[in-house]
Amino acid sequence: MSMPARTAATAAHDALERRAAARALLATPLMNAHQHPDELALVRRHAPALRTVFSRMLGYTLIVESSFARLVKAPLSPDAPSRAVRHGEGPAFGPHTYALFCLACAALLAPGTGEQVLVSSFIEQIRADAAAAGVEVDDSLVQRRRLVAAVGLLIDWGVLTETDGTLAGWSDRKEEALLSIHRPLLAHLLARPLGGVTRAEDVPEQMRPEHDEPRRSLRRKLVENPLVRRDHLSDAERDVLSRERTELTRLLDEHFGLVLEVRAEGALAYSSDSAASDVDFPGPGTVRQAALLLVDMLLGKAPAAWREQSAGLVPELWCSWPTVDAALKDLTSRYISAWSSLYVRDVERLRDDVTALLVSLSLASADATGLRLHPAAARYRPLVRVPSRTRAANRLTEPTAADTAPAALFEDTWTTAREASS
Repeated sequence: MSMPARTAATAAHDALERRAAARALLATPLMNAHQHPDELALVRRHAPALRTVFSRMLGYTLIVESSFARLVKAPLSPDAPSRAVRHGEGPAFGPHTYALFCLACAALLAPGTGEQVLVSSFIEQIRADAAAAGVEVDDSLVQRRRLVAAVGLLIDWGVLTETDGTLAGWSDRKEEALLSIHRPLLAHLLARPLGGVTRAEDVPEQMRPEHDEPRRSLRRKLVENPLVRRDHLSDAERDVLSRERTELTRLLDEHFGLVLEVRAEGALAYSSDSAASDVDFPGPGTVRQAALLLVDMLLGKAPAAWREQSAGLVPELWCSWPTVDAALKDLTSRYISAWSSLYVRDVERLRDDVTALLVSLSLASADATGLRLHPAAARYRPLVRVPSRTRAANRLTEPTAADTAPAALFEDTWTTAREASS
């Protein structure tokens, strides 16, 4: 291989590594050597270039040390779906669990705390601090699970390591466990200092980048949000999307391996292998399967009366809650042996969790009257192609209702992405 060819091959390999490292950081903004050794090695190798990419493209700050990497993001845009944190596959954090998590971080920073701590002593310190702060913590099963989730999240993020014993062992059998503290990472949990902030509502503004330009804010929305609705963009962002679409497509692919898809209703940037997504959809499990089938059922059977122009720029499909419940009952009866008995017995709970999933993906919105599906939901419908009937077949049999049925609502919307994701 000639020298220019070898140089070009090396440059192409480095570009692929940088893109893989950037995607890993987007999916795991807190990365440590214990849990992500290969990804961290890649980030450290390309740290200077990655700092430049994240700063110029998205307005993010990248901190890289020998044992961890921390991507400091900007707050999500107001139109983005809420993303409550979870410990493992547990329930989403609520206000009380978030408060316990903050108290756990404060307990680790308290004077006199060593490099290791017994889990029982740590829990008692959190309880004491909670009482002093007026946060209720009793010994009920619910409160104990919230405490375990708060401490478990610190383990998930690599701030704590189970050196001897496990947190689960303490939770289930009151077995003692020794936790090691990773102090360098602990200091970077907060994205920015919050000195002078007295109200929770002021935190997003305190953390928002100064002098944010529409190009950067649009790129950030496309990278972070599962779907960007056109009616949620500012006039300047819509202008950038229209005028600079080709350049935007190139940048998202080059730096993050994302494919940009733009339609009249909005835009999305997706990865064909789902490596950059924190929510698998479609995916395994009762809730994800039920959500996929529900979308197909509602869109496939939607009468023209359900078509409604929303208050924004995008038409939506409105379905009343009785209609949604009837569809889910039909689905649970079909898949009673395959789905979780917890959801089969409690269709209302299944509806709540399916709705939460669709809303988190920006595929739907919900209010007191029912569920509103965004046109992008049609990209997840099965794409069935029926061969054209031959002239001989037409002479032998009459066309069926399926052959002459009108096109379903949103049938040709988001076709490219639907085919790419199938």
